[in-house]
Amino acid sequence: MRLSHSRAVILMVAVTLMWSIAGVVTRQLEHAQRFEVTFWRSLFNVLALLLILPLVQGRAVYANMRHGGRALWVSGVCWSVMFAAFMVAIMLTTVANVLVTMALGPLFTALIARVFLGHRIATRTWLAIVVAGLGIAWMYGSQLGHAPLVGTLVALCVPLAGSINWTVVQRSQAQGHTIDLVPSVLIGALISVLTTLPLAFPFRASGADLGWLALLGVVQLAIPCVLAVRCARVLKAPEVALLALLEVIFGILLAWLGAGERPAPQVLAGGALVIGALVFNELLGWKEQNA
Repeated sequence: MRLSHSRAVILMVAVTLMWSIAGVVTRQLEHAQRFEVTFWRSLFNVLALLLILPLVQGRAVYANMRHGGRALWVSGVCWSVMFAAFMVAIMLTTVANVLVTMALGPLFTALIARVFLGHRIATRTWLAIVVAGLGIAWMYGSQLGHAPLVGTLVALCVPLAGSINWTVVQRSQAQGHTIDLVPSVLIGALISVLTTLPLAFPFRASGADLGWLALLGVVQLAIPCVLAVRCARVLKAPEVALLALLEVIFGILLAWLGAGERPAPQVLAGGALVIGALVFNELLGWKEQNA
């Protein structure tokens, strides 16, 4: 059943709300450590997708994965980096730092596509890159001498891996090969499980921790990933990019209200520059497409 445009918008808002619970849920963990958190989250994601994929795409999805080609597996590796880096960063720094840093993804994608695919970058996008860069510099600069930057630097791996992922997908599509992103998420989760398992020992997660991590793997990852792919078939790329920014707003608010993690004024100011630059760029791009 094809979604209408209005229902796709509502569903995409729900997707961003599900994505945004990661920070506040992580703050509820009692004993689970960095790589153990990534392991359990990825494992529950795998189990959920193994149930969801056959229902949504039929059992042929697994056969299609075996013949997906190198691009599908590169995409899977990118997803695994995103899974691991996101959770480690959340454990090292504030939710606001991680989410604002992740919002740079569309601008990184434009730069990487320019270098490797020869895509032209519009003047408006160059301007957005400069403004967003100033915002990130402001946010990072405020932490010098006060808090370790390692968490924010780890968070940078998320938009970088995401940008490489989308560039691989675009190149594959240009060559006539379509990558189904949901199976590539499953591959990424499997890689994440296998690579973080040795680092997760000794397991320290309590029963309550496992409940929270199951919530992350199923509700924060598996379900919204499947729904986001459906929305992307109806909504235009600028619409998806704009709606996805709600994750930053929802995530910061939930961490503030649910975990008492109040973002620093410099982070809010730097984040406002980043979000403002992205909104400006996507709105102009949407206007150009409609024209």
